[in-house]
Amino acid sequence: MSGMKIIDGHVHLVQYIAGTGAGGELRYAGNGMAEYASGERFRMLPEEFSQGVVTAEDILKKMDENGVEKAVLLQGNYFGFQNLYSLEAAKKYPLCFRAAASYDPFSRSRDRIRRHLFEELGIRIVKFEVSTGSGLMSNHFTLPLDGEIMRAEYDYADEHNLVFVIDIGKYGSESWQTEQLRHAILAHPRMKFVICHLLAVSMKDENQLVDGLKRLALPNVWFDLAALPHNCGPESYPFSGAQRYLRHGIEIAGADRLLFGSDIPSTLKENSYGDLIGYIAESDAFTQYEKEQIMYRNAEQVYFQ
Repeated sequence: MSGMKIIDGHVHLVQYIAGTGAGGELRYAGNGMAEYASGERFRMLPEEFSQGVVTAEDILKKMDENGVEKAVLLQGNYFGFQNLYSLEAAKKYPLCFRAAASYDPFSRSRDRIRRHLFEELGIRIVKFEVSTGSGLMSNHFTLPLDGEIMRAEYDYADEHNLVFVIDIGKYGSESWQTEQLRHAILAHPRMKFVICHLLAVSMKDENQLVDGLKRLALPNVWFDLAALPHNCGPESYPFSGAQRYLRHGIEIAGADRLLFGSDIPSTLKENSYGDLIGYIAESDAFTQYEKEQIMYRNAEQVYFQ
């Protein structure tokens, strides 16, 4: 590795696979496989995590082997919320981890859930995946991202000084609402927003990436790069498509608005952690300043200060 300091802004722990999505409940099916209630079965984890568990120590070992100093533990319906498991890891290794929490805003006890997670337990990051695949809109109706239901969640996060992380799913889905999200962000100018996966646009929709970035490149918005090689794939290291999309991000949003993220452990099915880091850190396509901002300084500012 390059020797530069690295923060991974998008990592998941897995106490057990207990997800939900468009296919219903998602459960561990043995040997790193998972199966939806609809019968769809697929490999969810690489063979090294064939028991369906990924601990804090597993992630720390990967981090140590690849020169990663810190990581942000995010949540999603794909694995199932791991709120308390992630918080335990952050408490055990406070210099290495920050934990986010997620919840379903349709829960009847939403107010009590929010109060417990963010006011009593003190979690400072809230994560919403709203995608139609395994997010909020996979098992609830399509809702506007600037509408009444989501507005209550932005307002709560703003009032409690939370970093608001949002995954709007893939381009072409009903959850990919860049204009509505722009409206919501403009209504909360003091709050830090992080938008996941550099908008999750495939290589055939490059114009939509550019348009989405232009709409959302606001003063209080950062974009993480989680699973960028996967979304631009299939391609092999050094991921020329991902580098090209990253250049769009730099030119439109700025190098000080992008956060490195790997989306491990699931992305390790396709690529090594070293390659997921190296396509940026070892590339001649980016300046040293750009690399240092993207790989460390921006995440330090957003999540660790």
